[in-house]
Amino acid sequence: MPVTVRRVEVRRGKGLSLEAEARRARRAAFAAALRPGEALLTAHHLDDQLETMLLMLMRGAGVDGLAAMPSVMPCGAGWMLRPLLGSTRAELEAFVARRRLPVVIDETNRDERFDRNYLRRQVTPSLRARWPAAAAVAARSALRLGEARALLADLAQADLARGDPAGAGAALDLAVLDGLSAARQRNALRAWLRGQGASMPDAVHLERIRVELRAARADAQPVVRWGGGEVRRFRGRLYLLSTDTAPHAVGPVDGVPASHAWDWARRRAHPLGPGRGRLRLVPDPSGPIARAALPSRLTVLTRLPGARVALREGGPRQGLGELMRAAGVLPWERDRLPVVCAGDRIVAVPGVLVSAAFAAPSDASGAGRLRLVWEDAPAVLAAR
Repeated sequence: MPVTVRRVEVRRGKGLSLEAEARRARRAAFAAALRPGEALLTAHHLDDQLETMLLMLMRGAGVDGLAAMPSVMPCGAGWMLRPLLGSTRAELEAFVARRRLPVVIDETNRDERFDRNYLRRQVTPSLRARWPAAAAVAARSALRLGEARALLADLAQADLARGDPAGAGAALDLAVLDGLSAARQRNALRAWLRGQGASMPDAVHLERIRVELRAARADAQPVVRWGGGEVRRFRGRLYLLSTDTAPHAVGPVDGVPASHAWDWARRRAHPLGPGRGRLRLVPDPSGPIARAALPSRLTVLTRLPGARVALREGGPRQGLGELMRAAGVLPWERDRLPVVCAGDRIVAVPGVLVSAAFAAPSDASGAGRLRLVWEDAPAVLAAR
């Protein structure tokens, strides 16, 4: 059978669990490798399920965590299947021994500094000595908890759909939580965060999201951060930002504008950094930018304090910051939005404006028109 080896970057830092971050990186690599309809089969077994439940119990997990590992779950464009969850480790070892199959032992499995290894080597043997069917009994409990998890998920989707009939999107309308009990609010928030692919915050940070972000002044820009990202509020909605794309992780450093030359005439995409996508100028018969007005090399900047631009020929010059506000650009994105310039003149801001000096005349032919496209762009506009 062919083998593919993928190397991953595991985040390290204060407050981060090495086991959890390694699992996150591993799961992301699996998800990226799966094509639509493909299935990844793992060798998790009944004893693994018991260990997972005990780990979740020691972490104070709720129903979602205590339901442990499902036998079938979505993974990227495909599925993750665990066909051996009904078999014990002893049964699998006996199968291997009968067929004299070679075995590879991962030496790190003996390192009891890791919680799962400690449980496997010190705790579960004692449990099985007292209760031989401990793993099977725990698996039955996990199955029942899985049913409870499904019911809570259905309830959360019904609650979220009150404000968004199509299902909660990237932004969560806080009005959805009005009138719900505290428990249902927390359930809805967990479902929304999970739907955005977020690493779940602990109970303290989840409660801060539920209480502090709603109670802050209307003109404030409150934020709650944890190891897996941050949630911000703007115009009555909550927005999730991942750790890699949050404002403190990406963008200008110490107030110095980020400046990059862009040789657009060779039709090269201009990358904007991790999680920020890329810019491309493409021919478009109805595009708003005049090709003939552009030099062959442009500059892409962020943070232009005091910059002004005219949106129509002979019209007044307006502040760039005010135009961004009027366009609904999220406050934390305004200093990070890419601004395309020709020398010291603003050409365009993707999705926001095109300067009159570079706008295509109404009678310009289709061949002389361009459109500025922001590929794989993050969410930068307030939800409507």
